[in-house]
Amino acid sequence: MMQNGRAARRQTMRAISPQRSGALPLLVAGWAGAAAVMTLWWLNTPVVHMAMAEWLIGGGRLTGLLGGYLIAIVVLLMARVPALERRVGSDRVTRWHAVCGRYAVSLVIVHVVLTVWGYAVQANSPIVAQTISVVTEFPRMIEATVGTVLLVLVGGVSAGMVRRRMRYETWYYLHLLTYAGVYLTFWHQLATGAEFVGDATARTVWYVLYATAGALLLWYRVLTPVRLNLWHRMRVDSTVYEAPGVVSVLITGRRLHRIGAQPGQFFRWRFLTDGLRWSSNPYSLSAPPRPDLLRITVKANGEHSEALARLEPGTRIWAEGPYGALTAGRRSKEKVLMIAGGAGITPMRALFETLPGEPGDLTLLYRASKTEDLALWSELRQIASARGARLLYAVNGPDGVRPEITPQRLRELLPDIDDHDVYMCGPAGLARQSYEALREAGVPARRIHHESFEM
Repeated sequence: MMQNGRAARRQTMRAISPQRSGALPLLVAGWAGAAAVMTLWWLNTPVVHMAMAEWLIGGGRLTGLLGGYLIAIVVLLMARVPALERRVGSDRVTRWHAVCGRYAVSLVIVHVVLTVWGYAVQANSPIVAQTISVVTEFPRMIEATVGTVLLVLVGGVSAGMVRRRMRYETWYYLHLLTYAGVYLTFWHQLATGAEFVGDATARTVWYVLYATAGALLLWYRVLTPVRLNLWHRMRVDSTVYEAPGVVSVLITGRRLHRIGAQPGQFFRWRFLTDGLRWSSNPYSLSAPPRPDLLRITVKANGEHSEALARLEPGTRIWAEGPYGALTAGRRSKEKVLMIAGGAGITPMRALFETLPGEPGDLTLLYRASKTEDLALWSELRQIASARGARLLYAVNGPDGVRPEITPQRLRELLPDIDDHDVYMCGPAGLARQSYEALREAGVPARRIHHESFEM
């Protein structure tokens, strides 16, 4: 896979556009939208007297508006918009989606409780009777009730303790119920929301907000993958044993370099064969893309990854991507340290070959339990020799003791560590330990680049 290294480096050099994370402007825009929603509520709220019912209903309206706004943001974050993911990283977008989802569901629940409670106080009616009245007599409330139940269900199965006990495929397909829940609750917002019933401008803005999120979702999660797979027609070429429990899958197709994937990025792969066709998992490219060949390298860590070793040549593939911001575009310094552990060596191997640099500029530190687990080691040695790069590994001692990555060891390894960009990929423990050591060694946070591909 190395014969394309120089061409890949030239392509990478053209793609480099050092930039700071675009998270702050997006966060500001998100909070500004929330402020606009609160302003809409304020302008449409008459003077609230001391009556408890008015306070409860007013609170219900406000939480409903904010919940509806966050639901649109959740849909937008599910769309995997490439520009957004490149600016802030796939892992951060995923975390934003999870956080917004939790807040949206919580606000919707509070909205329901406050609104029904307020109407019950106002009508001097029991809560249960008032709930039945609201659901059966208010416009679009039956659909809204079903949609709310679906959203709460999705929020429940996405909670950490519950999700960890579920198969990924089960969680994934239950998560798709989000779309039905959003659709059913949307019409209720316009039909009964005081801010929309008599305000054509507010209704138009709400339509635009949801239509934009829906259009981006349709384009990037449905139409773009369809176009990619119909055009490039990817299939399994072969599988190659790399190390105990580690296998590479070579993938052929048409004009694969036109996909626009960069070293360090990943795809979500679906292999259309028995036992795998309903699973879609993220795996990074472990070599620069070639016109006729892509490669992923996978460490067995579950039924899906273990099954990849048994793939037959010719197996059709459905892919979505490329995703991720762990690319050369994050680089701002000439010198780069790469830290990899476990399956995290795959994007690092592609970057190690393609990141532009003079002899001595690149260093790769590979962490593994034992030397037999150093997958792709012979390739890494060839790359290091050809490029004048430093290749180091850290494995457990004979007694099983793990070598620690400390600020002192980093300074011994690279006395000018504070003048490096650092790329990291590996288990959460390694990433956390390395990050803390790097910060203490003087590396600014903005020059430590890391993504977790757990979606």
